[in-house]
Amino acid sequence: MSVDDRLGPLFAALADPTRREMVAAMVRDGSTSVPALSSTLPITRQAIAKHLTTLHDAGLLDRAPSAGREVRYSLRAGALDPALAWLGETDRAWEARLVRLKGSVERGVE
Repeated sequence: MSVDDRLGPLFAALADPTRREMVAAMVRDGSTSVPALSSTLPITRQAIAKHLTTLHDAGLLDRAPSAGREVRYSLRAGALDPALAWLGETDRAWEARLVRLKGSVERGVE
């Protein structure tokens, strides 16, 4: 899958504020589970599981069995790299375009 093919699901997964809150919990705590998230989020366990599946399908999470039937979720190393690369390239291209525009405007004013 090319970088561009991975961006849609990645950005779509991160577009939802509940999923961003889940990602923030994993950044803070290292890993989490459906029961842990259900104690902090005002949504059902089924909704939490669906959100975690979306994040996993976008390539952001790893799943690991834990004690009993509990599954722990953690952020996948490098999962944001395609988005960061695209944002960096886009930012540099946009900045270059603005510099050219500024130069054109300033030359036109003189």
